[in-house]
Amino acid sequence: MLSWQIVLLSVANLVNAQATNSTRSTDDIRDRHNRQNTPNIPDRVLEESPTLQRWLKEAPDLLEDIRYDPSFRTRLRLGFTTFPSTDNTGGINVGIEDIFIERTGLTISADYQSAFNGDRNAYGADLHYFVLPLGNYFNLAPLIGYRYVQSNDFNTDGLHLGLRLMLAFSRTGGGDISLSQSYISPGGSEEVGITSLSVGYAVTSKLRLSTDLEWQNSLEDHDSRAGINLEFLF
Repeated sequence: MLSWQIVLLSVANLVNAQATNSTRSTDDIRDRHNRQNTPNIPDRVLEESPTLQRWLKEAPDLLEDIRYDPSFRTRLRLGFTTFPSTDNTGGINVGIEDIFIERTGLTISADYQSAFNGDRNAYGADLHYFVLPLGNYFNLAPLIGYRYVQSNDFNTDGLHLGLRLMLAFSRTGGGDISLSQSYISPGGSEEVGITSLSVGYAVTSKLRLSTDLEWQNSLEDHDSRAGINLEFLF
């Protein structure tokens, strides 16, 4: 009886040893595979690339990024502007573009423009709704808001409606083109049509330069504006 117990105990120990060796072999194979498939990346490159750090930690959901991670960024703008149709008068242009409302296609923008001599003024705020996923390189957005404009003796304000097109060159806010066509008090006796074109290009990860052109048409006058701006990226 005792001999049978000794035999059974020996068999059990042998099985356990084989299972342990098998587990160790599997772990060794997995570790060897991971080492072979991990790129030899210099520490400096890894430290300077948040995107690479994210990829090595966990592969991102690209479809999720395209839908919710914007291809453009919120921008605080400060610039010098000139009004060619008003004796090339100089002025200032300040504003903030595309404050994102959580993980939706809604953004808020506001701006103020003024000539140093007081002959031209404009300000307003708009709500945009981007109809395509925010990560797209091309997007379009209806806009609604309020705007006031003053050109010499003419001034008006009211509901601001229009459409904006956005073409982004990269998903980091490195560069984009924005084109919009809008109307103040559309259909009214003081309707004003505004065509705007803006081009921006980043010089650092937090700073970029932009230029913007604007044409303003009303029953009273046809005005134009051009500006160069410094933009801070968020």
